[in-house]
Amino acid sequence: MLTTEVKRHLETNIIPFWQGMKDELYGGFYGFLDYNLNLDKEAVKGCILNSRILWFFSNAYLVLGEKELLDSARHAFLFLKERCLDREYGGVYWSLTYKGEPEDTTKHTYNQAFAIYALSSYYDASGDEEALETARSLYYLVEEKCKDEYGYLEAFNRSFEPADNDKLSENGVMAEKTMNTLLHVFEAYTELYRVTGDKYVADNLRFMLDIMAEKIYNAELGRQEVFFDRTWNTLIDLYSYGHDIETAWLIDRGLEILGDASYKKKLGQITKTITENIYKTAYIDHSLVNEAENGVVDTTRVWWVQAEAVVGFLNGYQKQPEKKEYLEAAEDIWGYIREYLIDERAGSEWFSALDKDRRPIEKPIVEPWKCPYHNGRMCFEVIRRLKDAS
Repeated sequence: MLTTEVKRHLETNIIPFWQGMKDELYGGFYGFLDYNLNLDKEAVKGCILNSRILWFFSNAYLVLGEKELLDSARHAFLFLKERCLDREYGGVYWSLTYKGEPEDTTKHTYNQAFAIYALSSYYDASGDEEALETARSLYYLVEEKCKDEYGYLEAFNRSFEPADNDKLSENGVMAEKTMNTLLHVFEAYTELYRVTGDKYVADNLRFMLDIMAEKIYNAELGRQEVFFDRTWNTLIDLYSYGHDIETAWLIDRGLEILGDASYKKKLGQITKTITENIYKTAYIDHSLVNEAENGVVDTTRVWWVQAEAVVGFLNGYQKQPEKKEYLEAAEDIWGYIREYLIDERAGSEWFSALDKDRRPIEKPIVEPWKCPYHNGRMCFEVIRRLKDAS
């Protein structure tokens, strides 16, 4: 039932909605739809948004095999190639005007990662060698410009001089390094390694897995820390439930693709512990609460956190089939999504967030961070993981 419902939702809601956001005049996809479903065709176009949409349609094609999905992916690819890339200094801009001109020329490692991720998937879907070469060039740029001996640096100006990391810092701190950026560099390199088998990319995956195990993971609390200084000293007492459950399954996926038994042993127990702790701590009222700062729980139900929880608990169940409660949790959270988070208004998709009483919070339906990456990926993962069991 879970697979059938999720596949139907993907095909009848998420895909048509995002196809409808296509900008046929200036390229890419429109950048803003407010809570009242007013489309702003002149809003800024975030490059992360457009990279994630490229990733989404590439994977939609890989899962469903319909040509129009590959056509939508190509539309996104052309915009990334022609508009998002800085031909002078290299890398991907932070954002563009609605016409596709540079708006915020910040270069952020997080942004480069999502372009690598998307281009690797698009190469898999299309066989377009130019996409793969662009992914490789961004990979080399990240390794050259965005890395020190301790890990990946984050924020730079257009010419890759260091800048304040305000775009990925929250909760009143200014972090030089974040768990979030490292996770998505890992995710991007996992996809690049999957389609290339490049041993140097594999070495960088191991480098990041060591950081995750030894610096990010707090063994005493069984969670990840979130914001850090340059040498990985944590800056704040913050428990990010959504990032933890997302990390658990993304690390497991990376370990599977890397195929290194020693790292699977090193990280496998960590991902089990993280999953178990999220189940016990954050799974409340058929959904996941958002985070806890200094022990104070934020009870907002954020759209992407619920999507990641479905995949994370499904992954936990597949690793430990005796943990039937994880499968039940995945199905339960999907029920919550279906009943409360999916916006049934014509021309909409998912609400951004709900309060603890399940009422929608009036936030945009589309904005630079609100895209089909998390909920689309949830659909793909459910379909892929349960196709043999259904």
